Amino acid sequence: MPFERYTAADEPETTTEPRTSGQRTQFPSSAAGAFALQFANVYLNYNQEKAADRQAQLRTFLPEGADPQFGWNGTGTLQVQSVQVAGVQARDAHNATVTLLARTGDKWLRLAVPVYANDTGALVVASRPALLPPPAKAALPQQQPGQRDAALEGELKPILVTFFQAYARSDKTALSRFAAGSPIGGLAGSVEYADVAEVVAPQGEAGARTVTASVVWRVAGGELAQSYELDMVRKDATWYVKDIRGTTDPDPS
Repeated sequence: MPFERYTAADEPETTTEPRTSGQRTQFPSSAAGAFALQFANVYLNYNQEKAADRQAQLRTFLPEGADPQFGWNGTGTLQVQSVQVAGVQARDAHNATVTLLARTGDKWLRLAVPVYANDTGALVVASRPALLPPPAKAALPQQQPGQRDAALEGELKPILVTFFQAYARSDKTALSRFAAGSPIGGLAGSVEYADVAEVVAPQGEAGARTVTASVVWRVAGGELAQSYELDMVRKDATWYVKDIRGTTDPDPS
């Protein structure tokens, strides 16, 4: 081995050293997202009367020798109400940018936080973050409404009224009479049933249909209309609920 190494010193190196078990091969996105979230809750909250507290809390996240206030000049006040991880873009096994969304007052902020991870899993904010434009609001595409089955809508509405009354209470006995397959849970009394405002059923096969129901709940003294998508199946002249979920269809109102 020494002889080969010395005589081949001028040749281009074509092999690599094997990785040890401690070397990182993939960036730890989940851990970095949580780390950046905790960092942002300190970084985006400052008060000139409590500058020393902020500096002490930031020390946990910053590299040695970094500006202890990390770019803040020590004046003014900023307070965010919520911060969430919007995404993690890994550059390699050690470096990534964590994108956060923060709300302050009536404004949204988007913050890009560079995070470094070493082979042991330790994390640090690699450099100062950057504020970016908040996400733009998308415009829904125009969709032509399909043909509706008015007769089926009229048939299903009283069924769904009884179903959603039981769904609000998590009445297992009542819900079991509607279920076609897996048991259906419910909202455990967190809301009160108010109304099934509308049922939209498209034309389709006689024994199965996916319908949309606009349901009004009473919550904390107010009323809240929500949209549900239900897979309905017909057995022995009776309609059952095979599945219930939120809908991706645009609000017909």
